[in-house]
Parts: sequence; C-alpha cells; structure tokens
Amino acid sequence: MAAVATQNFRSVDRVLHNPAPAASQEIKAMGPDMARAFLRYLVSEQNRWYFERWEGIQIGIALLTFFLLLFGSTESKVSLGLALLMLLIVAAQRFLLTPMIISFGRVIDFVPDAVPTPERTRFWVLHHAYSGMEVGKWCLGLLLTLKLLLRSRRRSSHVGGDIDVVDKPYYRHVDR
Repeated sequence: MAAVATQNFRSVDRVLHNPAPAASQEIKAMGPDMARAFLRYLVSEQNRWYFERWEGIQIGIALLTFFLLLFGSTESKVSLGLALLMLLIVAAQRFLLTPMIISFGRVIDFVPDAVPTPERTRFWVLHHAYSGMEVGKWCLGLLLTLKLLLRSRRRSSHVGGDIDVVDKPYYRHVDR
C-alpha cells in the first residue's frame, strides 16, 4: 500500500507535467496550483479508500491465521501470541489511527504545504506512528513465518523415527 499511495501522489505531477490536450485546457482554466491541489485531493481520497479496504482484508487474514493456528495446529503459545499481536496492531490501525489520519488529512487537503498548521503536525505524527506499526507488523509476520517454517522442518526431519514398524510376532494377524 505504501508503494501504491506514493505512486498515486507521483501521478499528480506526471499528469500536470504532461497532460492530455483536453486536460491541459482544464488545468489552465483552474490554474496550476488549484489543479494540483484538486488532483492531490482526489488521490488522497483514493488512498484513504485503499487503506481502509486493505486494513479490512488484513483483519480477515489475521483472524483466519489466528484461528487456523489455534484450532488447526499444535502451535505453541508464542506462535498464537505473534498472530494475535499482528491482529491487534492492524485493528488499532484500522479503528484508531486511520480514522484520525483521514480526518486530519481532509482538513489539510487544500491548505498549501508551506503553511504550517497544528492539523498538519498531528497528521504527520499519526502517519509516522502508522508507519512504525506497519514495520512492527512486518517484523512480527517475518518472525512468525520463520518460527512456523523451522518447526515444520524440524518435524519433517524426525518423521522417519515416528513410524512404528508392524513387524512383531504378536502383530502377525495385521499382515494377513
């Protein structure tokens, strides 16, 4: 999502620097500053929608992962804790941070970048907190993945020792 959001904002400058002929006329009529502000507002709204949807999908993935680990495996409490922590992080992002980021973002959408406002400061503090939580979520996901992979390999390397060969005299009735 970070790449999508970044590219969406870069597309504003690409459109303004090389607009289609019909768009060029509209940009001239609006003025380049207003056209840029309007296009950035449009991109911001798209990004807001994308982030809310992606967070909803992440909550679904996190719930599925947690319940699969809880009911469909013999994973340790550490694995369950990692999955639950990832779920809590994405829930905090979706229900606490994102609504506030959206609210402050809409307030500053048409305020020029050069004009400092308390809302812009709050927006960036929340944005950085969101990014930090995202990095933490990635680290937890990587740790959980490594833990599951290493456990799977350990288990598969001992499979040969877990097989009980039925070749005992008192099991002869099984071979018939």
